Amino acid sequence: MPSTTESVCTAQKPHVIVTGFGPFGNHKINASSEAVKHLKKEGLQNDKVQLVTLELPVEYEAVKKKIPHLWREYNPVLVVHVGVSGIATEITLEQQAHNDGYDKPDVQGKCPDTHCCVEEKDQCCLLVSGINMNQVCKRVNDAGTVKACVSDDAGRYLCDFAYFTSLNMDHCKSAFIHVPPLDAPYSAAQLASGLRVAINAMLEQSMQH
Repeated sequence: MPSTTESVCTAQKPHVIVTGFGPFGNHKINASSEAVKHLKKEGLQNDKVQLVTLELPVEYEAVKKKIPHLWREYNPVLVVHVGVSGIATEITLEQQAHNDGYDKPDVQGKCPDTHCCVEEKDQCCLLVSGINMNQVCKRVNDAGTVKACVSDDAGRYLCDFAYFTSLNMDHCKSAFIHVPPLDAPYSAAQLASGLRVAINAMLEQSMQH
């Protein structure tokens, strides 16, 4: 049982939110969610922040409501969404997200009426993270547990959609990481180790804003 003082200190730490996604399509066990679960178990090993993790459903409407709610509830210093990519073979750090092109149905068979994420923004709008993913990528590769690369196309599905939603809240404190399917080639524990290195590197940048 933590003391009152410990509870107050924990409550005062800035929050880092990390999300994975639930099952969809061929991904009956979503590698992103499994990696985030391992990360929660082992922690960020960073006593300056408090980690909050959760699983998002692969549903546009739920993501559109849940993510802004998380930003308002926690006022996080960093939000990192994690998703699985069937074509990825390494941790992929997404630098930007798109507002339009969301015409692929979610697990409920639905997609946005306008095929856009944020209706009031230009349909062709791109939002770029204020976090330099090339710097983060170097840190992950230098750590040696997993390999990493940088991408400019998050895929025009729920991953891209979630990322744009958070970038629209605060582009300097938002990130997205794609992970490969489990054991192709990394285990959930290895992916979690790579996520930890990436997130701590991102924090060094986001906490300056």
